Amino acid sequence: MDMVMIPKRLAAATLTIDLGALADNWRLLDRLAGRAETAAVVKADAYGIGIAHAVPALAAAGCRTFFTALPDEGEQVRRHAPDSVVYVLDGLLPGAEDDYAALGLIPVLNDLGQIERWRRHAAALGRRLACAIHLDTGMTRLGLLGQAVERLIAEPALLDGLDVRAWLTHPACADLPGHEMNAHQLALFRERTGRLPRAARSAANSPAIFLDPEWHMDLVRPGVALYGSNPSPLCRGAMKEVVHLKARVLQVHEVTGERTIGYGATHRLGGPGRIATCGVGYGDGYLRSFGNRGFGVIAGHRVPLVGRVSMDLISFDITGVPEGRVEPAAEISLIGDGVDIDELAAKGDTIAYELLTGLGARYARDYVGASV
Repeated sequence: MDMVMIPKRLAAATLTIDLGALADNWRLLDRLAGRAETAAVVKADAYGIGIAHAVPALAAAGCRTFFTALPDEGEQVRRHAPDSVVYVLDGLLPGAEDDYAALGLIPVLNDLGQIERWRRHAAALGRRLACAIHLDTGMTRLGLLGQAVERLIAEPALLDGLDVRAWLTHPACADLPGHEMNAHQLALFRERTGRLPRAARSAANSPAIFLDPEWHMDLVRPGVALYGSNPSPLCRGAMKEVVHLKARVLQVHEVTGERTIGYGATHRLGGPGRIATCGVGYGDGYLRSFGNRGFGVIAGHRVPLVGRVSMDLISFDITGVPEGRVEPAAEISLIGDGVDIDELAAKGDTIAYELLTGLGARYARDYVGASV
């Protein structure tokens, strides 16, 4: 997706994306994966930071395999890393067979119908076509359930004309290290792939990489950890911050008496204090659920968000910040630089994935590190 680059002087907030940190995160996960290949999941415009910037940085770090959700995203990856291997997780979209084949995209086939359509397309082209096949071991989302897997085992001709590059599954509870589903899914995947034609096996998303080396197998496919989230308690803060969001202070109110803040008067300032307002809101992907729960950092001080989040504005109680440290045009950190993205997400009853993929288009974007 091509972003309209807004000059800093015309934006109320700046989103700085550290491509060097992104590359370092991939290298760390690659070391943890041992002998397994480390791919990169770049769906949803590389978790909001931009495929056009993320893919070249990851490719320069050594990544050769990418996963997208949709073929359009796969085409963007192909444009920026023409020699890479590109898998499409949402499968083979009806009527798009020619597009996948022409772009060299590898569909992750999710049911017997998709397998049959890709097999027929291979026959029509007169050549074998690459694919991966997703085995559902507990998510009940995409992938072949047990009966379909048993049919594949019993009828190997169903795969005629197909070059099965990998068998995939997806863990449901890898962010919960002690959950019983982890052992169940791992054992089931090993048992089923042991009776299928030999191909690479891939089961580990970001948190599963930290679970146990048994999850690594042949190919790991980290997503959110690349972008600076620590999605499991086992990460222990290992991932570097990639996204830094800072907003300008538009106005500071010196409040001398009791006042309410924002729509619905949901926060009441009981006495003298100072309120700083910034030009960011839910129209920029800063969630409404952060109202009276979020926080920022300014001049080295953590300050609470007070009142509701508006479409374009949020306010912080800066009473505890020494006078003279906060003036209009001063910057307050909203993500990164003292505002941990996972902690902030929890304040809004969500996860870092939602914050990253919802990053708005009204920010000035500044790409630093690596080759930008």
